[in-house]
Amino acid sequence: MSKTNLLQWIEQNEETFTEMAQNIWDNPQLAFEEEYAAHLQMTTLKEADFRVNNPVGDVNTAFVAEYGSGKPIIGLLGEFDALPGLSQQAAYTQEEVVPGGPGHGCGHNLLGTAGVEAVIALKEKMAQENLSGTIRYYGCPAEEVLSGKTYMAKAGVFDDLDCALTWHPGNSNTVMNMSMQAMVSIKFHFKGITAHAAAAPHAGRSALDGVELMNVGTNYLREHVKDGTRIHYVITNGGLAPNIVPEAASVWYYIRAESKSQVEDILKRVKKVAEGAALMTETEVEHEITAFPYDTLPNDQLNELMYSNMEENHSLDFTEDEQTFAEKLVETINTQNNRGTFGNKVDSLLPVDLYYDKQLAGKSIQGSTDVGDVSWITPTGMVSTTCAPVGVQLHSWQATASFGSSIGYKGMHLAAKTMSLTAYDLLVNKHDTLEKAKEEFNDRTKGEKYTAGV
Repeated sequence: MSKTNLLQWIEQNEETFTEMAQNIWDNPQLAFEEEYAAHLQMTTLKEADFRVNNPVGDVNTAFVAEYGSGKPIIGLLGEFDALPGLSQQAAYTQEEVVPGGPGHGCGHNLLGTAGVEAVIALKEKMAQENLSGTIRYYGCPAEEVLSGKTYMAKAGVFDDLDCALTWHPGNSNTVMNMSMQAMVSIKFHFKGITAHAAAAPHAGRSALDGVELMNVGTNYLREHVKDGTRIHYVITNGGLAPNIVPEAASVWYYIRAESKSQVEDILKRVKKVAEGAALMTETEVEHEITAFPYDTLPNDQLNELMYSNMEENHSLDFTEDEQTFAEKLVETINTQNNRGTFGNKVDSLLPVDLYYDKQLAGKSIQGSTDVGDVSWITPTGMVSTTCAPVGVQLHSWQATASFGSSIGYKGMHLAAKTMSLTAYDLLVNKHDTLEKAKEEFNDRTKGEKYTAGV
């Protein structure tokens, strides 16, 4: 079974995995609640003779599916959680499926399915050619809250990998050779004293005042952090009624920066702001960290191999109907931006060409993912493919529509081909890529050991 036969197997079975991605898109579930997608994928992998370990790290929707034995051990990362409030038909007008319901506005219905598609195709090749080595699919929950892989990492399931491969739906076919930001997700809980807001306001101490003063102080802090840093928040509890001085109030922060050490430095300062707000309002404040993923650590050796396989097999083509859908969808967006999701210049709403800007290597881009945790444990390669028109931003209803359309499914199959062909090359260790990838990983980590943030 040559690499050509591997591609043929994927093409002959595309309908099966399109149906899987569609079913997951039709049944969106939020972080840590992805029972439908996890069960569907585990069942499919068991039927394909994979050994499935579930749950992982005390997370019911986390699992590892494995085939083969011995070295090398190649992992493919998958995700399947949806986002709140992004329910949407696969249409170019805004039409909710379930009012206020979740939707796949980040394309994780495609992301995980491509991994399942790739490892099953690769398993067929290994069985026919009697190839040694181990392939794993990681069913990773809760990427949208940036902690699913962290819990899995704490369980040690990535520790023996020789490398990992993954991808993300986007607006162009490109290598993710830039770094995504480290981030901390932290909730601050203020406690005050309740009182009648009209008759005895002097007897109360407002927890909401503490939250609001903290937010004011943090907004002033923005002037004194590095460019590219992101600090954003939502008030998750503002009290019960206007005529009751709030005894409890909470605010949820995301803090992002180029590296985990930079995030740690900003976090110390934000905590001081919270303490100052509590002091001013005579309230108390506590905090809880819910996620703390690392920045992603690109691996040029793996990325170049993934790019090579995508370049050789990127038979991506979009129909006239798909082009029309893209045009009408983009008309709903107030943008003159003609750049891809990850910063690549493109000249079409649905790019079919490949983009690999080596000048972006090592640069930090906004956005975060718990793939960062894995990339600090083992060499990790990552690409993106065209699954939505240029101008469509992730975490929007337009993205949900795209990722439930034939446009998204075509990009998904290209990603599956890219990962399966790359994993095959790594199994036979073509061009000594694994050794070179590990050397690069050691150079970039400089001996720093991974420590789970939750």
